[in-house]
Amino acid sequence: MPYVNIKVTREGVTREQKQQLIEGATQLLVDVLGKNPATTVVVIDEVEMENWGVAGIPVDQRRQKGM
Repeated sequence: MPYVNIKVTREGVTREQKQQLIEGATQLLVDVLGKNPATTVVVIDEVEMENWGVAGIPVDQRRQKGM
């Protein structure tokens, strides 16, 4: 049973976009690995921007600096 965990920053990802991510990740596993979509689990976690960092800087600070 494949398990996919998608993490995105919490900044307005819509229900429709989440549905597209779930469908797309599931289809990718079907196409590439031949997995059964009925047993494929996709979880989307939304992370606060101050809890997500790139190159040692939290995303909210990077955005403020225009990085």
